[in-house]
Amino acid sequence: MLDKLLNIEWPIIQAPMAGTSTPAMAAAVSNAGGLGSIGVGAVSAASAGEMIAAVRERSDRPFNVNLFCHEPARADAAREAAWLGRLRPAFNQIGAEPPTTIREIYKSFLKDEEMLSTLLATKPQVVSFHFGVPSPEWIRAMRGAGIVLLGSATSLREARLLVSAGVHAVVAQGYEAGGHRGIFDPDGEDIQLGTIALTRLLVRELAVPIIAAGGIMDGAGIAAVLRLGAGAAQLGTAFVLTDESAADRGYRAALQSEAANHTVMTRAISGRPARCLANRFTAIGASATPSDIPEYPIAYDAGKSLNAAAKLVGVFGYGAQWAGQGAPLARSLSTGKLMAELIAELSG
Repeated sequence: MLDKLLNIEWPIIQAPMAGTSTPAMAAAVSNAGGLGSIGVGAVSAASAGEMIAAVRERSDRPFNVNLFCHEPARADAAREAAWLGRLRPAFNQIGAEPPTTIREIYKSFLKDEEMLSTLLATKPQVVSFHFGVPSPEWIRAMRGAGIVLLGSATSLREARLLVSAGVHAVVAQGYEAGGHRGIFDPDGEDIQLGTIALTRLLVRELAVPIIAAGGIMDGAGIAAVLRLGAGAAQLGTAFVLTDESAADRGYRAALQSEAANHTVMTRAISGRPARCLANRFTAIGASATPSDIPEYPIAYDAGKSLNAAAKLVGVFGYGAQWAGQGAPLARSLSTGKLMAELIAELSG
């Protein structure tokens, strides 16, 4: 059912991973019979259009375009100044000064009419949502354009909201997953369901196809979630070390080190809970409370500034080194070769 809906040959979806995935990666996955993805939540509508075109230059197969549907940030000058003060010792340690102010560095899709226009004009075969769901009018417009819609859920409640809004399939994001939690309300209760429990629950309770995500790194993991009733598996961390990944040298080195065995959930880097390799920034965030950290993505402005300053002097470990709990299983291959291995493992 899901393979026909997405027009894929293999039940393998490459997670969007904004900032790490690339058009070349997405095209290679799609060309191998899976569903490649690009994350455009942190770029302008014009840049999103260029990324969509770049995938199409490399592949005539379906691919997924992912959007962030978070509530727009509420600025708080005092909170933001206090956070910059908290980060000052880290900036000073690398011989840099923190920025004087930080801001909301990108729009939520909920308020980005230009992005909607780009999607309706370019008509990618699949569009997916993280952190929430757009308005009913926008959902109708995208469905009317023939776009298949996916939404990420961390609970049955969120999944039901997505289904009632009109998505075609739900991504069950387990607590093991790397990167940002898709939880709709970052300040609400997170029941922290793992991939197995969440996938099975959604398969039992919902009539739409379910895509399992979180901690899946190889063919055995894909086969396991298919046995649970998932229509496909979504893998992110598995693709971070591929040749086509935009991960920098420090990120790659950390993922191939002892650090891969230690992932933590942190809000400090971006302002929203996200699973990251334990690094210099997660150590800073360990003593911070949610109320200390500016809202997403304002906090991300500070995080990106610190990481950029550190990289200028050859210091890594302040970046968003997102990784799931399956990180030690990551392989350094081309995307095409990784897909071939995943398919062989799944078929064997």
